[in-house]
Amino acid sequence: MMKLAISKVTGSARRGVITSLGQSGEKTLEVPGCLLYTRTASPPHLTHDTLKSIDGVPPVTHVTLSTLAEHQEVLEEYKEGIRKFSGLPDTLLYCSINDPVSPSPPGYNTNKTVSVWGSGGRLELTPQKFISLQSALKVDWIQSLSDGEVMAEGGSRKRAKKSVDRSLAFLDECLKLMSENEDLKQKVVIGAIEGGDLQEERLRSARETAKRPVSGFLLDGFQGSSVNPEAKLNLISAVTAELPEDKPRIIHGIGRPDEVMDCIERGVDLFDSTFPYEVTERGCALCFTHQYQPDPETAGEPPHPVLDKEELTNGEKTEDPEIDCPKITSYEICLKEKRFREDFRPLLQGCTCYCCRHHSRSYVHHLLTSKELLAGILLMIHNFQHYFSFFRSVREAMSDGKFQDLKEIIGRQAS
Repeated sequence: MMKLAISKVTGSARRGVITSLGQSGEKTLEVPGCLLYTRTASPPHLTHDTLKSIDGVPPVTHVTLSTLAEHQEVLEEYKEGIRKFSGLPDTLLYCSINDPVSPSPPGYNTNKTVSVWGSGGRLELTPQKFISLQSALKVDWIQSLSDGEVMAEGGSRKRAKKSVDRSLAFLDECLKLMSENEDLKQKVVIGAIEGGDLQEERLRSARETAKRPVSGFLLDGFQGSSVNPEAKLNLISAVTAELPEDKPRIIHGIGRPDEVMDCIERGVDLFDSTFPYEVTERGCALCFTHQYQPDPETAGEPPHPVLDKEELTNGEKTEDPEIDCPKITSYEICLKEKRFREDFRPLLQGCTCYCCRHHSRSYVHHLLTSKELLAGILLMIHNFQHYFSFFRSVREAMSDGKFQDLKEIIGRQAS
């Protein structure tokens, strides 16, 4: 059974390590940290060989039931689970219900079923169907079945209460069924905290879920949420204060560096890595700095690498309909823009990823405008590596007592 050992606490932010992972119990995962995001159990745009070229890849891979449920018959016939089927022999697998990038449409869950949406459409999962799916997948961490619809701010109290009641009932049924299944009785169960934007229901969900034999908690329903950011953070603070300290807390769909820092400050331990994937899909490269230690040779100069607002926007508004301006954050540059045609610098000065060592902004711009598949591969390599190194900096800053310094540096780069 996995164990979380906390080595340092800064406010509510926790620095530690999860141990006793995997069948041998030899793997570890440092927190705060992130999981390796996949689509249909494959890293987006990447082969497993190219994935090996990326530094700092997390030891736990995130797969999603919504993309895998329709392949149950194939996996049952294969008999050896999704890890071997997808060529991920050396990783631990965490299976969530929904893909944070594509949450399920609301209004389809009932007291007896949870609906997920794959490429073939809607699938209804009963607890029994859910357990049979998990038997075929053979993952290590399992998010329990839950009524985890993302609710709009001001949703009805009745609906929030129902989501908690249903999720607790699903959790109890899943725990019972898993205890009777030889393949699943030793698996790690992650209990989902539901309740919409109502603090009373969120706290009830947290307290009741913590009474069950779960090994960790998912703060569910915040991805793509329309809840006011301040209210969202207050909810997260209230929930984490109710949870036991020796079990990890996971959140989905929050990936912007400033939002990650806010959540870590409020006691969240683990995040998905959907943000670098979404940045890649926009044709963008992460270019923010997470350097918190001043370099003696450049004392008094701006931290490097860093882009100011003028360089990020260049004072221009693009008219290219393919550039999704409203979603582009101040932590990235859009390499589809024409100003990068003759920019022969690496994507990010000082970055050691394969793309930055071998290619330029101009070349990636060319690949994007030519719609070459290589553009997504190179951007994904860069964005994953930079994002993973950001979490390493967070952990190092906490160990050095510099968490607030790093939070300020990240916050200054927010638009």
